[in-house]
Amino acid sequence: MKSEIILECWMTYKREIELSRDELTQFLDQKYISLETYKKNGQVVQTPVWFVLDEGVIYVRTDKNSGKVKRVRNNPNVRITPCNIRGRPKGEWIDGTIQIANENESKHAKQLFNQKYGLRGKMLRIMYKLRKIEFVVLSIHFSSDETSRR
Repeated sequence: MKSEIILECWMTYKREIELSRDELTQFLDQKYISLETYKKNGQVVQTPVWFVLDEGVIYVRTDKNSGKVKRVRNNPNVRITPCNIRGRPKGEWIDGTIQIANENESKHAKQLFNQKYGLRGKMLRIMYKLRKIEFVVLSIHFSSDETSRR
């Protein structure tokens, strides 16, 4: 009986990892995602943003005083899809939950952003520093219950 429960837990865990990996392959070699967040009244807001993907988690960097951060604090449910610079979707929408990343995640994500976006990212960081804008890193997580195509 105990071994059946352990096996069932392992299979569920394995299925979640495989599902997430399969769903997330559409984000490889992409520069932007459309991040869909929700206002308090339920209104949808879609925003194209830079992102990095690491071990099944997508990280987004934004101004800590942005509307995205305010909406995320009120409702952690999001949808994402690869998109172009103007936000035009290029793939399947995936449901996830978003939160403000902890300090270790933020440091790691910042390194990944520097690698992925290079000079363009550095120019943006300099511009934001001159304008005294502070970044925050948001992490988007997925599970088999949340990951669905629409």
